[in-house]
Amino acid sequence: MKRTIVFMALVFIVIGCTSEPNEVAEQEQFTSQQQIQQENQVFTSERNKSEGKWDSEKNGRKEKTAEEEEEEESEVEASYELNENIWITPIDNANEKVLLLTIDDTPHQYSMEMADTLKELGVRAIFFVNGDLIQSEEGKEKIKQLDEMGFEIGNHTMSHVNLNEISAEEQRAEIKELNALIEEITGQQPRFFRAPYGKNTDISKEVVQEEGMQWMNWSYGYDYFTEYREASALEEVMVNAPELTDGGNLLLHDREWTNKALKNIVTRLQDKGYQFVDPHDIR
Repeated sequence: MKRTIVFMALVFIVIGCTSEPNEVAEQEQFTSQQQIQQENQVFTSERNKSEGKWDSEKNGRKEKTAEEEEEEESEVEASYELNENIWITPIDNANEKVLLLTIDDTPHQYSMEMADTLKELGVRAIFFVNGDLIQSEEGKEKIKQLDEMGFEIGNHTMSHVNLNEISAEEQRAEIKELNALIEEITGQQPRFFRAPYGKNTDISKEVVQEEGMQWMNWSYGYDYFTEYREASALEEVMVNAPELTDGGNLLLHDREWTNKALKNIVTRLQDKGYQFVDPHDIR
C-alpha cells in the first residue's frame, strides 16, 4: 500500500514536472505573440501617422515648390525692365551691355527664315504680328511655330493702320481683337504692343493698360529707308549706327534685305560685346 502511494506520488511529480514547462512555454509564447502583435499595432499606427505626415509634408513641398518656381520665374522675368517704353534697363546686377531685337510686320514672307537664323545663333526676339497676316491657316501655323520656338509674340494691330486716323472704338478693336486671336493660337495673350509707325494715342495706351500689356517703340531701325534696302548697306548701318548704345531696342522688319543681313548684324554686334536680351526676361 505504501509502495502504491509512493508510486502514485512519483507519477504526479513527474507529470507535474513535465507539463509545467509546456504550460509556461505556451504562456510565454502567447505573451510573446501578444506583445509582438501589440508592438506591431503600435508600429503600424506610428507608420500610418508617419506616412500621413510624410504625405502631408510631401504635398506641402509640392505646393511650396510650385510657389518657388513661380517666384523664380518672376525673378527671371524681372532681370530687365522697359525704360521710357524704349530702353532695356537692367535690374540689380543684370548685364548692362545688352540689346533687344524686335521684328515688325510678321509673319510675312521671311519671318520663319529669320526665326531659324536667330535660333541657330541662340538669340531671342519679339515678333510683332499684323492681324491681317494670320487670317489664313498658314499664317496661324507660322505664329504657332514661332511661339513654340521660344520667341515672344507681340501685338502690332489687326490691320497696321495709323491709330491717329481712326476712331476710339476702332482703335480698341485693332488691339483687342488681335490679342484674342493670338491667344487663341498660342494659348497666351501678348505682353507687348507696338503701334504701327510708332503712332501711339491716349486711347491705345489706355487699352494697353487695360489689357495688362506694355507698349514700346524703338531706339533705332533703318530697313524701311530707301537707301538701306540692300543687305550690306543695312548691315553696316545697324552695326555702326550713332544710336547704338547699351539697352538699345533695335527695329527690324520682315523684309528680304533684312533677312539676308540678319545673321551678320547679330554676330557683328556680338563681336562688339553686346548680348541679346530674351524678351521673356523683361518685366
